[in-house]
Amino acid sequence: MAKVFRPSTRESSILSKIESSKEHARRIALQGIRDCQEPLANAIAMKLVEDNLVETASKNSLEEQLNRCLEKLARADDFEIDYAVAPFRGLMPNPHVVSIYVMAFVLEKLINHKDVVDIYGSDEEIYLCINRQVKKYLP
Repeated sequence: MAKVFRPSTRESSILSKIESSKEHARRIALQGIRDCQEPLANAIAMKLVEDNLVETASKNSLEEQLNRCLEKLARADDFEIDYAVAPFRGLMPNPHVVSIYVMAFVLEKLINHKDVVDIYGSDEEIYLCINRQVKKYLP
């Protein structure tokens, strides 16, 4: 039998605290992008090329595209972010908002860029590569 959810119970306050802490962490991460936008874009671009996940004709062009992606993310509202990451939401159990947004950008937009030859690896490999770099710069 399904459990009956009563909003006045202790459960609802615990669920509310969990949700608000997730939203707070998301806001902090999005605000932190502005402080480390260029070094983060550089680190992600370099690691994607080093790990042979992205083959490109110009690493600088790749870095520039990732920098624009991070700039757009810093200005985006919640709906735009959720819309961009919707196809990849089930990829990881609790994905970092910046990592999954950049991964979605790489897989959907960057693949069509003139300087990108090809993108290799699975979605998980690309996410993990990006997430390692994001964790270094953002909480």
